[in-house]
Amino acid sequence: MALPVVAFLGIGLMGRPMAARLATAGFAPRVWNRSAAKAQALASLGAVPCASVDEAVAGAAVVISMLEAGPAVETTIAAALPTMAPGTLWIDMSSTRHDEALRFHARLAQQGMRFLDAPVSGGVGGAEAGTLAIMAGGSLHDFNEAAPVFAVLGNAQLVGPGGSGQVAKLCNQLIVGATINIVAEALLLAQAAGADPGAVREAIRGGFAGSRILEVHGQRMLDRNFVPGGQVKSQLKDMRNVLAAAGEAGLVLPLTAAAARSYELIEGELGNADHAAALLALERINPGQRVGDGPDVLP
Repeated sequence: MALPVVAFLGIGLMGRPMAARLATAGFAPRVWNRSAAKAQALASLGAVPCASVDEAVAGAAVVISMLEAGPAVETTIAAALPTMAPGTLWIDMSSTRHDEALRFHARLAQQGMRFLDAPVSGGVGGAEAGTLAIMAGGSLHDFNEAAPVFAVLGNAQLVGPGGSGQVAKLCNQLIVGATINIVAEALLLAQAAGADPGAVREAIRGGFAGSRILEVHGQRMLDRNFVPGGQVKSQLKDMRNVLAAAGEAGLVLPLTAAAARSYELIEGELGNADHAAALLALERINPGQRVGDGPDVLP
């Protein structure tokens, strides 16, 4: 079966390994990035660098966007629409607000296009390994059409109609962001109370408190390694989007609000650091307390 012509827009921290996987799988994606050198770097893998959005999307059956936030997606859709053929399937794998995803869906539908909001979880490691969790909102027909692309990138689940993918991602990020803060509090408590935080982490890994967050981000905190997988600024954006969706639904989410405040403490200085830097925010409000004695490794 012939593979569809795919355009991939956004060759950033996550977009680069995702586009690279599509290239090595034989899709020869047309790749575009605002900084052209990032797209050009994928040419050796079989991708086709494009100088403009319209060059990338011309004749593409599937357009994938992996951009920083909703405003960037909106601007890119506006740039692409005049060149796209009717029936083109746009898959936005960025993390946006729920209301933004609904607006993108409506705008593309008005122009005879189709849309899936399909944000991902799994970080750079998952993108490189092709094990991303992909949460898709849209029609079953469009989801099935996207299946060959999704299969290269990770494990996809249709979670509801348009906009539902972003709701699922917000739920995911709520759990991630809040749990990172809880793990930071646990390790700092262990240190301050005289226990070995590394040994405490080992002791609880196999119990009910064990989690992927404790496994990965707990070790990052012990190593004081804040070179990013996921970034503070991205996590804060997601927590704010969760709170916006909660407001639309008439909900109050106090733990989400508290986690957002911890990231706000360090966004200005450490926005590009890994979101495990929630530990640094916690240490700042507890002067004199620190997990471990190694130097901070920062981007």
